[in-house]
Amino acid sequence: MRRPVKRGAARLMLVLAPLFLGLPLGASAQSAGNQALDDQQTRGMRLFNQHCRVCHTKPLLTSGQYGPVLSKSSLGGEDRALHDFIANGTLRMPGFKYSFVPAEIDAIVAFLKTVPAPSASAQ
Repeated sequence: MRRPVKRGAARLMLVLAPLFLGLPLGASAQSAGNQALDDQQTRGMRLFNQHCRVCHTKPLLTSGQYGPVLSKSSLGGEDRALHDFIANGTLRMPGFKYSFVPAEIDAIVAFLKTVPAPSASAQ
């Protein structure tokens, strides 16, 4: 005999499902508003969610954030500057030039160009 799923467990599954399905969360959920992402931007969103969001989004409302909020206005909105920054990193951020091919970094940049700049109160 199967036991029915309790309501709390069912709600928890609904909340956690996007994490396991790779659906956008946090900064990526803000991207593009109602605009659909193209293939490159979608690939960039997935790479961002897998490699960048751990530092560049808040895991909880009450917790701190390690890296700056990223958006289309990051580094003056310059594609080349974003690409080079992601590739080379800094003392506080690893570079990804050995982890990603240039097209993957370009995809992350394309995705970031869809993320609205945060309001002054959100920073």
